Amino acid sequence: MKKRFRILVLLVIFGQVLSAQQNKITLEDIWGGSFTTEGMEVLRSMKDGQHYTILNTDREAEISSIDKYEYNTQEKVATLLKSDAATGIPFFTSYGFSEDETMVLLATAVEPVYRRSRLGVYFVYDLKNNKLLPVSDTKIQEPTLSPNGDQVAYVYQNNLYVLDLASGSRKQITADGSTNAIINGITDWVYEEEFAFVRAFDWNSAGDKIAFLRFDESEVPEFSMDVYGQGLYPSPQQFKYPKAGEANARVSLYICDVPTGSTREVPLGNPHYIPRIQWMNHPDHLSVQTLNRHQDKLVLHKVAASTLQVSPLLEETDAAYVDVTDNLTFLPDDRFIWTSEKDGFNHIYLYDPQGDSHRQLTAGPWEVTAYYGYDTGSRRIFYQSSEQGSINRDVYSISDKGKGKRKLSSGTGTNQAAFSSDFTYFINTFSNVETPPVYTLHEAKDGALVKELKHNRELLSRVQGFEMAPKEFSTLPINGNDLNMWMIKPVDFDPAKKYPLLMFQYSGPGSQQVLNRWHGANDYWHQMLASHGYIVACVDGRGTGLKGRDFKKVTQLELGKFEVEDQIAAAQALSARPYIDAERTGIWGWSYGGFMSSNCILKGNDVFEMAIAVAPVTSWRFYDTIYTERYMQTPQENAGGYDENSPLNFADQLQGDFLLVHGAADDNVHVQNTMRMIEALVQANKPFEWAIYPDRNHGIYGGNTRLHLYNKMTQFVLNNL
Repeated sequence: MKKRFRILVLLVIFGQVLSAQQNKITLEDIWGGSFTTEGMEVLRSMKDGQHYTILNTDREAEISSIDKYEYNTQEKVATLLKSDAATGIPFFTSYGFSEDETMVLLATAVEPVYRRSRLGVYFVYDLKNNKLLPVSDTKIQEPTLSPNGDQVAYVYQNNLYVLDLASGSRKQITADGSTNAIINGITDWVYEEEFAFVRAFDWNSAGDKIAFLRFDESEVPEFSMDVYGQGLYPSPQQFKYPKAGEANARVSLYICDVPTGSTREVPLGNPHYIPRIQWMNHPDHLSVQTLNRHQDKLVLHKVAASTLQVSPLLEETDAAYVDVTDNLTFLPDDRFIWTSEKDGFNHIYLYDPQGDSHRQLTAGPWEVTAYYGYDTGSRRIFYQSSEQGSINRDVYSISDKGKGKRKLSSGTGTNQAAFSSDFTYFINTFSNVETPPVYTLHEAKDGALVKELKHNRELLSRVQGFEMAPKEFSTLPINGNDLNMWMIKPVDFDPAKKYPLLMFQYSGPGSQQVLNRWHGANDYWHQMLASHGYIVACVDGRGTGLKGRDFKKVTQLELGKFEVEDQIAAAQALSARPYIDAERTGIWGWSYGGFMSSNCILKGNDVFEMAIAVAPVTSWRFYDTIYTERYMQTPQENAGGYDENSPLNFADQLQGDFLLVHGAADDNVHVQNTMRMIEALVQANKPFEWAIYPDRNHGIYGGNTRLHLYNKMTQFVLNNL
C-alpha cells in the first residue's frame, strides 16, 4: 500500500514538472514579440539573374546600404551604395534602380498618407559617376525613373512633373491639380484602396512618352473625421470618399510627349473606371483596361500613342463581376498572358498580339493563385496554384503551349516563390501549421534544392515551450457544401466534457482564413483562449475563395445573407457535438468579419450567446463605391440587398453579449458605422459594450493599443462565454 502511494506521488510530481515545462501564452508574449518570425530581407533580382540586392538598415544609427549578393553562394560580393553624412548621402529607407542599373532612386523622410500612398524626399544617385542628385527639396509622391535613367517623373500637389537629371531642368506637365478637386498622376482614395495602386502614370519603353490618369473628383461627396491629437482643438481631416450609389471621380487618360510637353486626351468614350494602364513592348502601343460601374464588363484596349487610335484587344464579362489583377504580361512579340475565371476557375490564357485567338494554358477544378512571370529562354510560365488542395499552395511551371507542367515545390502547405530576373533561380518560402517559414534556394528549371537560406528553428523550439494545441483541419457539410474548417481544442481536451465554442471568421468575397500556413497573431490568441478551456473554430463559408467562381460569387447582390446562414448552420452543427456546450457559443471578426459577427448574434440570436465586432461595416450604404457596388450594385438598384442584411435593421433582436470596437480615425470603414449601430441599439434599449480608440485607423494599432484591445476582448470572452 505504501509503495503504491509512493508511485502515485511520483506520478503527480512528474506531471507537475511536465506541466511546468510549458508556459501558457500571454498577451504580452503575443504583442511583445515572443513569436516573431525571422524573414528574408526584401530582395531585388539584378538584370543578370545571378545576383540580387538587399537594403540593410540600422535605424538607430541611421545607416543604410544597398548590398549585392550572389544567388548561388549567397555571399555578399559588393556594397553598391551606403549612406554617409560626411559625403552627403542621406539615410534612406527604400530604393529603386533604373533599367540599366546605373542610377538608383533613394527615398528619405517618408510618411504615410493612406494604406499604400506615401510622401517623401527623394534623391537619385549616379553609380557610374558617384554623384548625388536631389529630385525635389519638398515631399513628393511616386517618383519614377525613365527607362534610360536620365529623367524622373513624379507628382507634387496633384500635378505631374518631369525632372531632367543631366540639366536639372524641371518640366510641369499639368497645372490644374487641386486638393479635393483634380488629381493628376496618382489615384484618388477609392482607387488606392480598392484597385490597389497609387502611381497612375507610366513611362513607355523609349522614355519619350508618359501615359497618366486625371481624376476630377469635384462632384464626389467629401468625408470629414476629427483627429484629436494632443492640442486644444481637434483637427478635421477632409477627403473625397464616394459611398455606394454616390458620384465617383470622372477619370480620363492622357498621353504626354515628354520632349515637347504636349499632352493629349485619349478618346475612350468616358469609361466609368480605368483600373490599369500599361505600355506594351512597342513604344507607341499602350494597353488600357476599362470597367463599367457594375464591374461586370472589362475591356482591354490598345492605344496607338501617335494617332490616339483605340482598338479592343479583349473583352471579359461575368454575370457577377470581373476581377482586376496585375497578371497582364506582354511577351516580346506583344502576345499577352491573361488570367480569367471564364471556365469556372481562375486559369492562365495566352492571347495573340491582336487578341483574336487564345490558348488556355492551365485547367482543372483548382485556382491559379499567383502569376510569377514568363521566361523567354525556356518559353515557360511560372505560377502558384491550389492544385494540391484548396488550403495548400504550390509552385509550378508550364510551357506556353500548355504542356510539360512541372511541380517545383515539395512541402505540403503554403509555398510562394520569388524568381531571379532570368528565371534561373527562385527563393521558396514554405510554411505550414507545424512549420514556421523556411527559405530555400532552388533551380527554376526543375525545382532542385540548391541550399537552405534561412529557417525559424529557434522560434519552433521557443513555441514548443508554450502550451499549444494542434490546429486540426477538416471539412464541415453545411447547406450542401463541404466547407473548409480548422479547430483548436484545449491541450487537456476531454471528449467527455463540454466546452464553450468561439468561432472566428472574415467571410469576405474571395477571402480565405482556413489555410495551411504558420501561425499569425490571432492564432496565438486563439491558443491562449484554448488554454482557458475554449474550443476555437473557423469555417470558410460560401462567398470565400479557392473553390471556384460559382462558390465565390453566390453572394452577389446579397452580401451577408448566405455567409451568415453558413456561420449559423456551422455553429449549430458544431454545437451538436457531445463535447461542445450549445449554450455557450460566441463569434468574432474584424472589418467584414465584424459585419458578419454583428449579423450572426442578431439573426442567429438563438444560436450565439456572444459576439465581438471590430471595425465593422454595419450598412453597406456607408462603404465605398468600388468595393460595395462590385458585389451589390447601387443602393438605388438593390435597396433590399443593402437593408435586409444590415445589422442596423436588426438591433432589436439582440439577446446575447455584444462588444463593438472601432478606431476613431478609420478612413476605410468609418466610425460612423459603429456610431449608427450604437444608436440603433440604444433606441432598441439593448445593453452592449463598446470601445473607441482615438486617432487609430482600420488596423487599430500603435504603442500599447493592440495589447489594450486584446486585453479587452479577452476579458469580454472570459466574462461572457
